[in-house]
Amino acid sequence: MGHDQRDTLKDYWSRDEQYYTPFYNNTMVRNCFFHILRFLHFENNEAPPNRDDPEYDRLWKIRQIFNSLNSKFCELYHPSEHLAVDEVIVLFKGRVVFQQYIPKKHKRFGIKIYKLCDSLGYTYDMTVYLGKQRQLATEEITPTHGIVLQLIRRVEGSGHKLYMDSYISSPALYDDLLERKIYTCGTVSNDRHGMPQEIRPKLMKLKKGDIVTRVKGNLSVVLWKDKRDVYVLTNMHPPPLDGNFQDESGCAIKPHVIEDYNAHMGFVDKSERMVNSYGMARRTWKWTKKLFFHLLDMTILSAYLLHKSCDGKMTHKKFHEILVRDLILQSHEANITVRGISRGRPSSSGAQLS
Repeated sequence: MGHDQRDTLKDYWSRDEQYYTPFYNNTMVRNCFFHILRFLHFENNEAPPNRDDPEYDRLWKIRQIFNSLNSKFCELYHPSEHLAVDEVIVLFKGRVVFQQYIPKKHKRFGIKIYKLCDSLGYTYDMTVYLGKQRQLATEEITPTHGIVLQLIRRVEGSGHKLYMDSYISSPALYDDLLERKIYTCGTVSNDRHGMPQEIRPKLMKLKKGDIVTRVKGNLSVVLWKDKRDVYVLTNMHPPPLDGNFQDESGCAIKPHVIEDYNAHMGFVDKSERMVNSYGMARRTWKWTKKLFFHLLDMTILSAYLLHKSCDGKMTHKKFHEILVRDLILQSHEANITVRGISRGRPSSSGAQLS
């Protein structure tokens, strides 16, 4: 269904000439598919946890599957040196208490997931944002500080290089990550706690191509003027020289730290594009089903990237097609085996012989 997008699920089993595809009828009866989909659950709804419990988990309906897949993603793969942390949105416009609205995203409404991805687009770790944290953020610690520390817990001490955007970056977070032997680079808001006051835009008038650098210990703040002011925080690059740098045509020359950030920050977006390439999610589904099928697409992508990391030559599309055929073949073989098992009471003649 991910390769064959149709308006409704019933269209896949339609006998109309413009829709008819024998594959779906030969694989599963329509009513059987809808029956399974209707009763697809992942926890016992008759014994829900207490909402007033301080340890109440808003993701409890799908937590077991989420944690199981997340652990497997980490267990089966060793990420590359460069990693990126960013947020993605699983489109969902229904009712759920931790639904997010992000105007700048293509999918503005939905469930927010923070992901840690490497250069292949492999999701090494992830966590669902479930609303405001119980502990209040201070001026020094941003709300995303703890989320990033949670995502990197399995790679700390390995010397990885991590990239993040201005929504996540802060000097306190970079210092924390450096103590865990993770080097960091990313854009940053100029009003974050710990940022130098003297390079704020109200105090400086910069021309196109200007570079201003401030250094404190291992941490460097770089202000670069292009069409707008760009602030970059890094502890993995040597601080660039101050001055005005333009090419012969008058265009601002990017410092190396900006080029490096642009080259590596898109790992999470790359992963999300590949996950959504062959998705089959529907708008009318409940959030649990929506999230489950997104995790299923993510699992298939992870399997493909594992195949690719072992010098596999298949394309993403071909991998999907072969996987579907093999799963259907295994299912049919299992059904034949089950049908071959005799059921009911043994015959009286057989009992006498024994």
